[in-house]
Amino acid sequence: MGVFAALGTALCWAIAARLFRVTGNAFSPLTMNFWKGLISIVILAVVLFFVQPSGLTTNIILWLLLSGFIGIGIGDTCFFKALQSIGDSQAVLVAETLAPLFTALFAMAFIGEWITWQQWVGVAVVLFSVDMVIKARKRSATHIFATSGYLFGVGAALCQAIGAVVSRDILGSGEIDAASAAFLRLTGGMLFVVPLIAFTNTKFLPVVSRETKVWPAFILATLLGTTAAIYLQMFAFAYAKAAVVQTLIATSALMSIGVAWMLGEKPSKSIFAWSAIALVGVGILVTFGTSSVH
Repeated sequence: MGVFAALGTALCWAIAARLFRVTGNAFSPLTMNFWKGLISIVILAVVLFFVQPSGLTTNIILWLLLSGFIGIGIGDTCFFKALQSIGDSQAVLVAETLAPLFTALFAMAFIGEWITWQQWVGVAVVLFSVDMVIKARKRSATHIFATSGYLFGVGAALCQAIGAVVSRDILGSGEIDAASAAFLRLTGGMLFVVPLIAFTNTKFLPVVSRETKVWPAFILATLLGTTAAIYLQMFAFAYAKAAVVQTLIATSALMSIGVAWMLGEKPSKSIFAWSAIALVGVGILVTFGTSSVH
């Protein structure tokens, strides 16, 4: 269940990324982080009102808030800064490649969770294929990028890894439900975003012309890419190892190609070939990645 939930997370992100493009530049990185977090928190609060939360203790609440503060608050902000500086392909290349590797190392060091050699093979196949697909999509473009953009990408990967390992350590025990964990992580992220918006005097509302219908696309993207995705991610951490989950989530770059294909865009033969190879890696992780034992 964990690996399929992780793949569901990747699919949600792939579709949401397409929808977020419709919003254009109406939202600044901080404003986008704020609104998608706020909308998701409200929705999850309604869900938790009808579904009794389980397994909540002061210690678990604090750790999940910290996980969200680092992984969502700082991590997403760093990723958005990387997007602005080095573009979407390079930002995804750095963050989505390094995050699973950092997660595997942190999980071994801090919670004693090791992955098997078969899982390492699956991780390597998936990440290498994702990298090749991203490079193939941007092969014809030449850019001069700022070094700081890559540092933000590395920072995003580190924060994602820390958030993932903390979440896995707590959810792996089976004491807390995924909805409560998602709610607390998003709240933790807002504890970073809101003060930063106030400190930088960033406008809370997006810049939208009267003719532009930004909110419907943004809300739908938020429901998929934040609310549903983080719930599935928390569910995945309860049943699969942290490094396996992070690797499968990185396939969102491949799934975005499938979304584009359904909308009439045709991928090149090399992209199609590397995507097929990535599926082999996913198959390995599906076969050998179901253990939830630390």
